[in-house]
Amino acid sequence: MPAVGRTLNLREKLAILADAAKYDASCASSGTIRRHSGDGRGLGSTEGMGICHAYTPDGRCISLLKILLTNFCILDCAYCINRRSSSVRRARFTVDEVVRLTLGFYRRNYIEGLFLSSGIIRSPDYTMEQLIQVARTLREVHHFRGYIHLKTIPDAAPELVAQAGRWADRLSINVELPTAEGLARLAPEKDGQRIERAMADLDGRIRESREARRRFRNAPTFAPAGQSTQMIVGADAADDRTILARADALYRQHGLRRVYYSAYSPIPDAHPSLPPGAPPLVREHRLYQADWMLRFYGFARSELEAIMPDGLLPLDVDPKTAWAPAHRQLFPVDVNRAPRELLLRVPGIGPKVAGRILAVRRHRTLRWADLARLVASPRAVRPWVATPDWRPTALLDRESLRALVVKPRQGDLFAPPAA
Repeated sequence: MPAVGRTLNLREKLAILADAAKYDASCASSGTIRRHSGDGRGLGSTEGMGICHAYTPDGRCISLLKILLTNFCILDCAYCINRRSSSVRRARFTVDEVVRLTLGFYRRNYIEGLFLSSGIIRSPDYTMEQLIQVARTLREVHHFRGYIHLKTIPDAAPELVAQAGRWADRLSINVELPTAEGLARLAPEKDGQRIERAMADLDGRIRESREARRRFRNAPTFAPAGQSTQMIVGADAADDRTILARADALYRQHGLRRVYYSAYSPIPDAHPSLPPGAPPLVREHRLYQADWMLRFYGFARSELEAIMPDGLLPLDVDPKTAWAPAHRQLFPVDVNRAPRELLLRVPGIGPKVAGRILAVRRHRTLRWADLARLVASPRAVRPWVATPDWRPTALLDRESLRALVVKPRQGDLFAPPAA
């Protein structure tokens, strides 16, 4: 540990501020416009691989330098390790240091972009100005064309948010907790209504920019990868039903590209109102699976609520597999005839696999061996589908179907059918 009063060097700052950023999950890079420097002009791209991976919906992997500008903060949110009253080691980058780190990591092929957040220092406007200066310097001075994600300060002036969207690919504002009651109890200095207004303003600017780009090719972009947010899971008493309802509303009302779910992690000197332990990490995973069912698989929220009689998603099985046994009338699904909407209801089949099935069956009839090569887990899919050489009628008639799916027995039950 550095001596008291000694100025931290860049490596020490990086160790502190990269570690402090790990609690923010909202750093994916999907949805932005493609830029590259293959024409000999500029630096960087929005494509590639490296460390700190974030995956796009089309399977590309992009690496981001994920740091805080500073972990000093004037707020005292109970769940935050960087809160004002925390005894955590503090550090602060200068704008130039963040720029040099980003360019240095890029040139070493470690990263393809930057995720930059910050504690609030002096004022929301001052902090937002510092974040913007980093992005503007990268873009204008160094012609950096890689991905930039900036965390927006909800109380910052609208004109500053407008500047941020000019330089960043994605902006995000964290709602932090799924209920107004939870936010008031654990972060009383934050205003949920102000956060919502800031998100609505971002949505309006993003929509205006997209409309202008449709009409005028050279119109300036504004956060082309949209906006995202994060909710902490397990810091308050909100159950999964409440969390998903909140996420669904945010998607519909503010056009979010993604809601991130971050399992609460116990922190040193925690506030007594916080739980002593972390929730099961699989709970976070189940929320992501349910989120995708709502956004990409055509499920209604009421269908998910039906598998949560106690308000929580089952932990022992994924949400779609929990839903399927109660809807046996839909199964088995004939993979050679079913529409895409029905294929997406089959456990183990997602949008990519459904697309592959549709593409292959245009040319020939799919048999079990063909399907097994297309899916990631033939065992998960097999109880729910039919092909010319496989029909799981007897399996579907078993009362213990869900238990068999959760903990499959060894032997011929899930073995490939005989030729």
